[in-house]
Amino acid sequence: STTTCPYCIMLKHWLDGKKIEYTDYMVDKNPIAAQSMIQQSGQRSVPFSTIEHEDGTTDKILGFDRAQFEAALAKA
Repeated sequence: STTTCPYCIMLKHWLDGKKIEYTDYMVDKNPIAAQSMIQQSGQRSVPFSTIEHEDGTTDKILGFDRAQFEAALAKA
């Protein structure tokens, strides 16, 4: 996420409201996290989220799409 992205803030509030734990990497303050995000997503857009599942698969979600998050979290 970045400090000024309104969608990042909305996503974090949504996750907090559902009591879902997450790690927030501030890509505007951490160039290593920014580079990792670009390598994984192929873009500089935020929010970019990864949801890692116990079976070893990872869902990658660009933006704040509640339906995508609900579907990915249902698999967790």
